Amino acid sequence: MRNLLVTGGAGFIGSNFVAYMLERYPDYRIVVFDKLTYAGNLDNLKRVEQDPRFRFVRGDIADREAVREAMRQHKIDTIVNFAAETHVDRSIMSSDDYIHTNIKGTCVLLDAAREFGVERYLQVSTDEVYGHIPEGHSSHEDDPARPRSPYAASKAGGDHMVYAYFITHGVPAIITRGTNNIGPYQYPEKAVPLFITNAIDNQPLPLYGDGRQKRDYQYVLDHCEGIDIALHHGVPGEAYNIGSGVETENIVMARMILDLLGKPHSLIQHVVDRPGHDRRYSVRTDKIQALGWRSRHSFAEALEKTVRWYVENEWWWRKIKTGEYLEYYRKQYLERK
Repeated sequence: MRNLLVTGGAGFIGSNFVAYMLERYPDYRIVVFDKLTYAGNLDNLKRVEQDPRFRFVRGDIADREAVREAMRQHKIDTIVNFAAETHVDRSIMSSDDYIHTNIKGTCVLLDAAREFGVERYLQVSTDEVYGHIPEGHSSHEDDPARPRSPYAASKAGGDHMVYAYFITHGVPAIITRGTNNIGPYQYPEKAVPLFITNAIDNQPLPLYGDGRQKRDYQYVLDHCEGIDIALHHGVPGEAYNIGSGVETENIVMARMILDLLGKPHSLIQHVVDRPGHDRRYSVRTDKIQALGWRSRHSFAEALEKTVRWYVENEWWWRKIKTGEYLEYYRKQYLERK
């Protein structure tokens, strides 16, 4: 394992993973393959762009020839697939892009993995494939997928294709299913960076419904370490949940952000809940812990680091919250009845 193709590496988790891997493995070379959709951002990779072991290729993972050319040119022996349309709210508006990237794109990558005989293929998935989890239960990797949004359904479809290629074609594929990530470079349509940046500007924090939805928020670098361990030590054909094991209600998260920024709780503005909103996610992490992984950050530590980063890096997010972003925000929140 020396030449890694990291698809979606200009996104939030992907870019953090690239920086982490280049620092941890001096002999690895990493090629980021990214379509640069609205959430892909070359600013996310500024910290590694001068590293001679890093290359960037702009491309769509559903473009078979572009993927094959990248594999050939860079002698890729490992694929880590972060490339995905990820936002539930946008998938409710339209699911076409989710099918194109999360299912078709995954199939194209799996075909390339098979054709070029990669050593490892790792699919970065999500705990949302399990759907709403009732109190008293935490999802095991063998639990059935019960996705309740177009986004989650498209990710579950990708997971099923990964497993099918392992069984049918022997592709040495592994799946990781992470809980909600927070940390640097997260596009501010997601709840935590949205709330932080709105609070900095004394704007309302649009909180869905009663805000009692429970999430497992983990620091992005903890997740990257888990992916690293699964990539190197996981068993092909297996899935591994990665999460902190700590549940936090969204309204508690919003209040903590406001407290960290010294802002009043009156900035919280309840809005109509989104359709099919899962009330609770919770996963068991026994399998990844058996490989030696542990979460390093408590939720409070992860949130404090995240808030501090957005306070100190307005150069990154202010230019994002313009144009298309403002139009999306208007439709998603200001027009909700």
